[in-house]
Amino acid sequence: MEYKEKKEPSLHSTWGIHDVGPPSANEHAKHISRKLNRRQVQMYSIGGVSICFTFRACLTIWKVIGTAVFITLGKQNTEAGPLFLLLGYSFWSCIIYLVNECVAVPTSRLPVENAFVDFAVRYVSPGVGMSIGYNYFLGMVCSSSWVSNSTNFHKIGLLCFEITNFGNVIDFWTSEPLHPAILTSVCIVTYALIHCWDSRWFGESEFWIVLVKILLLILCLFYTLCTMCGANPLHDAYGFRYWRDPGPVVGTTRSEQLRAFLSALLGASFAVAGPDMLSIISGEARDPRRVMPIAFRTVFVRLFVFFVLSTLAVGIVISSEDQILLDAINNDSAGAAQSPYVASMIRLKVSVLPHLVYLAIATSIYSAGSAFFFNSARTLHGLAMKGMGPPVFKRVNRNGVPYVTVVVTIAFACLSYLQVGNGSAKVLDWFIGRLRGISTAAQLITWCVMCVTCIRWQKAMEVQGLWYTEELPYTSKFLPWGAWLALFCATIVTLINGYTVFLDGGWDIADFIFAYFSPICFVVLALVYSIIKREGLVSPENADLHSGMREIEEHENTLLQSDIVHTNVMKRTFNWIL
Repeated sequence: MEYKEKKEPSLHSTWGIHDVGPPSANEHAKHISRKLNRRQVQMYSIGGVSICFTFRACLTIWKVIGTAVFITLGKQNTEAGPLFLLLGYSFWSCIIYLVNECVAVPTSRLPVENAFVDFAVRYVSPGVGMSIGYNYFLGMVCSSSWVSNSTNFHKIGLLCFEITNFGNVIDFWTSEPLHPAILTSVCIVTYALIHCWDSRWFGESEFWIVLVKILLLILCLFYTLCTMCGANPLHDAYGFRYWRDPGPVVGTTRSEQLRAFLSALLGASFAVAGPDMLSIISGEARDPRRVMPIAFRTVFVRLFVFFVLSTLAVGIVISSEDQILLDAINNDSAGAAQSPYVASMIRLKVSVLPHLVYLAIATSIYSAGSAFFFNSARTLHGLAMKGMGPPVFKRVNRNGVPYVTVVVTIAFACLSYLQVGNGSAKVLDWFIGRLRGISTAAQLITWCVMCVTCIRWQKAMEVQGLWYTEELPYTSKFLPWGAWLALFCATIVTLINGYTVFLDGGWDIADFIFAYFSPICFVVLALVYSIIKREGLVSPENADLHSGMREIEEHENTLLQSDIVHTNVMKRTFNWIL
């Protein structure tokens, strides 16, 4: 049954959300502050809701806009064909939208710090919450994408490699390649400045970077429309030619076509993401109960525009058998040479625009690294606040930034200096080439837990008599059946994530371990923690649905009385556009 929608959702407290009453001065100093405004949250929901898409998808979002749109979709098109590419991304975008609904309803009601982990602790079990928190952190640190390497195109993992490959793209504009340590140092220092002092700096930097990415992505879509109609130097109105020749799908037999579709589906499961990003950033939004419902509601449009239209565009501008693109892939060409747009521009003899594609990739990589910093640091801090991490991780500075966990994240980034040495780089190339399996599986496990958490939350609301009586800032027509459907699909994709090792001649023990490490690690951590702490599943009757609510209501009243929520006509227009 559907809730009645609340007309005036309110804002969140600058205190924490873990205690019912006002926190002591000591506890107050441990909580992050809420300084991200609506403009920043809305733009971040586009560009960081999938670092996932922004970085994982395009170079390989939600960042919903990522490097996959500019690069990796080309390789996936050669493996699956334009039809399967479109179907795979469309199907998975629908699943992610259902996951978004699972996260949106409870998060908009109680936008807490590290929300989806906090809710797993409250509504499922402390063991599951702890395990998914560290599983998610592992996925963030090991999150990998197809990015440009100084000598070839590698699947890279770890936050530090996002930094390293930023320099590799910048080399496109330099007469001679810069020493890798130079731009690595620049990235680490700028990340430290952005993330160690005030979250508003992160929000503002993301706003402008994502704005650039949006404009460049729109340019790519406009390029597709114009060139397919003949507006190109060759006056070649190719239209949907590549859907007819070589055809909409790759493969001639049923088994080959099945593998082609699974390739597109698994690529989408790695690239398309986002609900986790909004769930985490809700802990630092200044007016989350007003802003977060709006951000969650627009996810469907963003998934359609930035994922579905992008996959359609790639299938139009480039053939799945394009020799320029295949040569770039087979030769592990550097930079954006593997981008379907660059290959198309070379074929059509279009100049200048490749520079814009490189700019899009550079901004996506830098933005993705920044988002990895943010999410990793906030996840560790949230776990510590639940007593599931070292107490030192609770510390924040006077601006409410968890500087200790930021420093820990920076320590991982410093591993990028290992790539300076040839010997260590070879070892890391082998290792990180398999980290995509860990990252994808960790992300899929996160979706599963989000769905289970939503189901348990709804049951607790019903048992405690709130399901039919409480007005919520966000409602959904897709619950609870949508949660069950998304849970089923995410579980199936998790199981087939490493299916290639079971094919004839495909067995590789390292690939098998990396593909299924995250699910096994998640289950083991949850069981061990539950046994040691002697804490099982949380019953619906005892689920905590109220902690932090009073602080939210008091804070929203303070903001409303001071007219902070008032905006002029220009701001209201801008907010409506977003």
